[in-house]
Amino acid sequence: MSDHDAAAGQSSRKEIYTYKAPWTVYSMAWSRRQNAASPFRLAIGSYIEQYSNVVSIVQKNPNSDDPIGSLYKSAEFDHPYPCTKLAFTPDTSQGALDLLATTGDYLRLWSIGAETDPTGRNPVKKEAVLNNNKTSEYCAPLTSFDWSDADPNILGTCSIDTTCTIWDVNTQTPRTQLIAHDREVFDIAFSRGKDVFASVGADGSVRMFDLRSLEHSTIIYESPGLDPLLRLEWNKQDPNYLATFLVDSKKTVILDIRVPSLPVAELGGHFGCINALAWAPHSSCHICTAADDSQALIWDLSAMPKRPVEEPILAYNANGAINNLQWSTSQPDWISIGFDDKLQICKFLIMCRCVPLMFKHSTIYSNNKPLLLFTVRV
Repeated sequence: MSDHDAAAGQSSRKEIYTYKAPWTVYSMAWSRRQNAASPFRLAIGSYIEQYSNVVSIVQKNPNSDDPIGSLYKSAEFDHPYPCTKLAFTPDTSQGALDLLATTGDYLRLWSIGAETDPTGRNPVKKEAVLNNNKTSEYCAPLTSFDWSDADPNILGTCSIDTTCTIWDVNTQTPRTQLIAHDREVFDIAFSRGKDVFASVGADGSVRMFDLRSLEHSTIIYESPGLDPLLRLEWNKQDPNYLATFLVDSKKTVILDIRVPSLPVAELGGHFGCINALAWAPHSSCHICTAADDSQALIWDLSAMPKRPVEEPILAYNANGAINNLQWSTSQPDWISIGFDDKLQICKFLIMCRCVPLMFKHSTIYSNNKPLLLFTVRV
């Protein structure tokens, strides 16, 4: 091995950090707060097939670059059932609580203390358990939720009971509840503004709603055969575009709300079923997808719709089927993935130039310095 290859390997290891949990990592979220004392703060949720589950807060030790030991558990709390989703508040104003929302049987809000005690632990407080079903002792499980970036006081949940509920976080009361689909609703996503949101569900449709006029909705896409759509992500940099995928599908569907019914692009490239996707928080034309084939693929959609998007520009190979991925909003050079019992965070600059080789390792350089060793496909 040459000195150059050794330097590249050392650099790449410093740009990949791994945390090992005592259970399967499923849900995850990045805190949006900037904190020099703790450059990374993430929440990860367990997948244990029993009532008692766990949410851990994981942070990076700013004084360590150990790829294995740098990430440590700074807090942990019990959670009924596995979390279907985790998300920190988009409110980063000074003095505001760093709220973490979780869904499962109910919507719960937790505050995570900004300061750590002498042992490096963060205080955690349960702020609220929100339930809109006051007439029955049973609850319809919540499948997902989304926080409005434009108004952090607005949060929307979706449920297997065909409904979406829009919550007022400050008053902890529902603003409205609507029957959104004919069958279970699997995901919900707000547009860049505070009024427009969309949802997907088991009826195979993507439906768009406006809080100012909930008398009707717009069906902007229906899957072939009306197969269920599992996840939905709205491009916050260019709100004309959404991304979704079908159950047991190896393709990601890109939609343009200006041209309903037909996908503007379909992203292949995976050899296993897709489990997660995330738009770049700082770019209107980049998206990351992850699947059972252990790959996280980065796509450049800038040529869309003039030319088809046939291949990803970058690929990262994990050591197991990827259950989830999140792209950090506060630090957009970093992506987190979850596979098996691992949380892994990886750094890259998608605008770096690289020379790709089919299924070969390639080093990305930034300012003539090796940044990260990727597997690149052409």
